[in-house]
Amino acid sequence: MTTIDFRLIRQLWMFLAVAEEQHFGRAAARLGMSQPPLTEQIKVLEQSLKLRLFERSRQGTRLSAAGAALLPAIRQFAGQVEQLERVVREVAAGQSGVLHVGAITSAMLETVPPLLNHLRQTHPQLTVFVREIDSVEAVPQLEAGELDMAFVRIDGKIGSGIATLPLTEDRLAVALPAGHPLAEQPRIPLRSLAAEQLVMSARQVSPDYFDMLTAVCRSHGFAPRILHEVRSVTSQIAYVSCGQGVALVPASMRKLAPENVVVRPLKEKVMVVTAALAWNGNRHHPMVDAVVAWFRDNRRL
Repeated sequence: MTTIDFRLIRQLWMFLAVAEEQHFGRAAARLGMSQPPLTEQIKVLEQSLKLRLFERSRQGTRLSAAGAALLPAIRQFAGQVEQLERVVREVAAGQSGVLHVGAITSAMLETVPPLLNHLRQTHPQLTVFVREIDSVEAVPQLEAGELDMAFVRIDGKIGSGIATLPLTEDRLAVALPAGHPLAEQPRIPLRSLAAEQLVMSARQVSPDYFDMLTAVCRSHGFAPRILHEVRSVTSQIAYVSCGQGVALVPASMRKLAPENVVVRPLKEKVMVVTAALAWNGNRHHPMVDAVVAWFRDNRRL
């Protein structure tokens, strides 16, 4: 088993301080140490990595090309260490638990906030970490234990022990620029989009959702002409606002549409799952059980 190199972790913290302060003296003060041992540790780090991390001159200290390339990854690592330290402190202080939640953007706006309000009332000592993810990221992160639950656009069997609970569904609609000829119609036949350039949620982000939309188009006699594939429904609205095509979106997105975008329902009634709860059935977490039970009682399907 590989042991943790705590000296390397400490040196990376030092590197980050020098990189952000661009001055060894200020970085040493920030770290609560004197400058000579800080300088020595940075030299040791450079030797172990076989990289020159800083360019030193009378004008000051600045990152080398190698140091600049490493900086984003080290910042991310430092953030993960801080999160770990925070969780350890909270658990040691007697917190009842920690819940890691991933969610697509639209779920963060609609589905997750009521849950968080409920958990604050019923489990005030619970610590909840929420981060934005794409639907396609949910299964591997649930399998790896990086997430306890995810709110994503998934419908149907997933396999791999991942359980799902559809939470909300909505009627499919069309987002169009306000001046578009179809915008004058109260309901838009799906077939009338055959010649339109579409802004679609990318297949790599949500494969099931993408495949469902393209299948619906083909069942009405045309293959969608996709101009852009984007990462979220809110991005679809933004692209339409910029005149970059039209988009098939849930009807509830009308409340997010700016003045130059109109959202009209399809003439055909096509329902789409807009959010589903997913969790790993092979990993038991008592709070996940509680959340699933709450949603079974309160979901809108």
